[in-house]
Amino acid sequence: MQRSIVRRTAAGAAAAALTLVLGACGAANESSGSADEGSGLSGTLDGAGASSQEAAQQAWRAAFSEKHPDVTVNYSPIGSGGGRERFVNGASDFGGTDAALEGEELKAAKERCGSLVEVPVYVSPVAVAFNLDGVDELKLTPQTIAGIFNQEITNWDAEAIKRSNPDVDLPSTPITPVNRSDESGTTENFVDYLSTAAPDAWPHEVSGNWPVSGGEAAKGTSGVKSAINAGNGTIGYLDASQAGDLGTVAVGVGDEFVSYSPEAAAKVVEVSERKEGQGEHVFAYDLARDTTESGTYPIVLVSYGMACGSYDDAETGELVRSYFQYLLSEEGQQAAADAAGSAPISDGLRQKLQPAVEAIGASS
Repeated sequence: MQRSIVRRTAAGAAAAALTLVLGACGAANESSGSADEGSGLSGTLDGAGASSQEAAQQAWRAAFSEKHPDVTVNYSPIGSGGGRERFVNGASDFGGTDAALEGEELKAAKERCGSLVEVPVYVSPVAVAFNLDGVDELKLTPQTIAGIFNQEITNWDAEAIKRSNPDVDLPSTPITPVNRSDESGTTENFVDYLSTAAPDAWPHEVSGNWPVSGGEAAKGTSGVKSAINAGNGTIGYLDASQAGDLGTVAVGVGDEFVSYSPEAAAKVVEVSERKEGQGEHVFAYDLARDTTESGTYPIVLVSYGMACGSYDDAETGELVRSYFQYLLSEEGQQAAADAAGSAPISDGLRQKLQPAVEAIGASS
């Protein structure tokens, strides 16, 4: 199993926060997570965090507002680092992060919350996407991917690439790796994959900041996609829902090559282990990036929702609990899948998470 990801507290420069205000009301009264319309709840919730959740949050709040028009839910996609900072400092009611709380942040969150609740709400494959004339898909081993992004494999007709793609006419075009210029949960998850699945080819520390100089850097998912699109021979990593018409990589897993899909992404969470000693209601996972399980896609981003077991205002706790119940419900997960191409969590995982969600605000 992989080592734990190294977390860095990062406030970062705050991007202009897009806050979508959508109504919602009602507390859920069933373990499936559907809220009971007409419950009479009202109020405002403020959330902030991972931009990876942005499309899903839009879908969640739109559907939630139709059911519960008397609760206003705000979510500012300022990034994982900013989301963790706001939540830990009590500046938001709930948060989203692509990197589970650890170290001093975890300690501070527990001090704020009494009992911290942290659950995976959004699971998405991270695509290795490229733009190479005449080529739509490639098969690459973890070691080859690491060699490309470490700038040691520099041409598309390199022997390591040809070996996995004997039937592809590969040009001698130079490879231009594209990485995120900003601190990113997507970067951290991708680097963690490289470090775990190909440790000999990737000697760098795991963090949300890209560790290799050179190549081409771009801000945000949209920037990476634009940079890949703009060149020939470019390759980068981004949320799979944004890959569009770019060529994509089927990743070596055991003796097979697996293309990304919601099902393959969800499966890797199923074969991963929950981190121990984090807290009764903290469901952070050591993802099995080096799995050889058939049909798993190991380059995934698991984005968490952060909430408290205790709030100063009991009504706030009840509202957060109701919202999180919807996020994890079958309906909520399907809404995210339809809007963002994410992988709905399984019924088995939902059952494991339900007691944690029920604990939100329970001590208020």
